[in-house]
This record gives sequence, structure tokens and C-alpha cells, in this order.
Amino acid sequence: MIQRLGVARSPALAVPLPPTLELAACYRYCEALVRARHHNYPVGSWFARSALRKHIFAMFAFARVADDFADEPAYENRRTRELDRWEEQLHEAYRGRATHPVFVALADTVDRYALPITEFTELLSGFRTDLERRRYATFDELRSYTRQAAEPIGRLLLYIGGYRAPELHAYAEDLATALAVTRLVQDIPADWQRGRVYVPAEDLRHFGVTEADIASRRVTPGVGALVRYEVARIRALFERARPLVDVVGPDLAVELALTWHGGMRILDKIADVGPRLFAERPRLRTTDKAIVLARAIAWRGETLPPRTANLLARLGER
Repeated sequence: MIQRLGVARSPALAVPLPPTLELAACYRYCEALVRARHHNYPVGSWFARSALRKHIFAMFAFARVADDFADEPAYENRRTRELDRWEEQLHEAYRGRATHPVFVALADTVDRYALPITEFTELLSGFRTDLERRRYATFDELRSYTRQAAEPIGRLLLYIGGYRAPELHAYAEDLATALAVTRLVQDIPADWQRGRVYVPAEDLRHFGVTEADIASRRVTPGVGALVRYEVARIRALFERARPLVDVVGPDLAVELALTWHGGMRILDKIADVGPRLFAERPRLRTTDKAIVLARAIAWRGETLPPRTANLLARLGER
């Protein structure tokens, strides 16, 4: 029997279940789940080695569903129960008894790359933190959260690429936290609507920004100063992670370069809106994505696809 995602599924996860638990169909289901969401960076792009892409989708699908249990309105009043069930199915998958398409695919990925279960249970602990904690006093406290809710994904990505050196994992952890905190700054008003404020209280206090400013979508010099500070700190994290892209091989290099440049580009957009951050959500447009692609490929000395080269040429004529 195919296990469904709770009683009521989020509209964003309204992806048809495969008719069977045939492995290829389960991997396609994972890809559809991941692609149903917008990302500031690519997930399983065509620049990742083809043999790795389906495994990337399996890992992100596991995290995507768990994150929705913690966030989506469809799971209100039963979030803990759904996360507990998701963890139970994780343990069943590690025992060879997967009954959900995500876990059928994930079990195959786990077996192929000997992935430790602790990375997945840490992710679930991070999502449970969202149910228990609504505010963070300092950036150190926020980093403790991203160590669980984001950094395991960075390590898992390196695992499937065959990279297990601790120093490379340290780079991946900084990259994962930089991406996570970028998203948290990008979505401050949306998270406030969910009752959460991820910006450290010490930062709000220092720049004279209040939760009332977030609620009222105020545009103030204090918000602008806060944005400049948060962007500078996140940029420093991206720079700490930058050597990773130069060290890994072609199987993951362009994928990671796209991730790095995608994060840096959305930071540019956040900096551009500045004091209007609470009133205007920054996002990447098609032109931004083309620029990210060009920069990532140039970084690794690859050839730009003709379609993207033509788009960039047209942009340069404007």
C-alpha cells in the first residue's frame, strides 16, 4: 500500500502519487515534489552528473515534505504527529520496509551511497524546532537551528558526490547556513505571519526595528540599516563556503556554483530593496537566473548553452 502524506495535502504538494512503488516512478515523484516549489538556487539541475540527479531529488523531497509538515496550514494541529510518522517511515526505509514513494527512492539512494541516518534525523529535529521555538536572541542561537534544519543537506550532497573529508563538509555547512539565512531574511514578513521571527532579537534591538514594524510593513531607515547588516553577515558566510566550488570535481561543481551564485544574487536583490524589505519581497526573475547561470559556468570554465548566451546578449543590448 502506498502511504499518503497525511489526510489533507498541501496544495503545493498536490503531486499525483505514482500508481505503483516501482523505483523509477518513485524517483520521478520525488522530482515532481521538488520542482513544485520555487528555489533561489537549482536543485538537481542538468549540470549535476546525470547519475546523481535522481538521488538529489530523493533527499530534497524528504526534506521538502517534512518542512511542509512544520509550515503548511493543511497540517495545523497535527504537525508533530506527521513529523513523527515521517520519522517512523524513515526508520522503516532503513530496515528495507519502505511503503511511501519518497522513502522507496530514498532507501535506494541510502543504500547506494551509505548515507547515515543521523543526517536525516537531524533535519527532522530542526523542523520540530520550528514547532517549539518562535524567536532567537542571538545569531549563535539561529546558527544552532540551521545546524539541524539546513546543514545536513549540505553534507548529504557531498556524500553522494563521494566527498567525505571534514574540511569539505565545513564548507558545505557554511553554504547551507548562508542559503537558509538568506531565505529567512527574504521571507521575514511571511514568517511573522506564521508567528516566527528568525532575525536575532539583538539585531532588531540594535537597529531600532520592532515586530510592529514587520507587522505594519513599515519602510524606515532602521530597516535599511538592519538589512545592510544582515546581508553583510550572510555574504561573509558565502565567502567562507566559496572554496568548496573550486575543490569539488565536475560531477557537482557547476551545481554548487549555481547554488552559490543564486544565493549571492538574491542577496543583491535583498540589498536593493533595503528599507522596503518588509513591504516588498525580493525574488529572482528570469534575467537574474540567466545571469546566475552565466556566472556559474564562467567560474568553472564551461561553455554557455546557446539559448542562455543569446538571452544574455539581448540583455546586454538594453
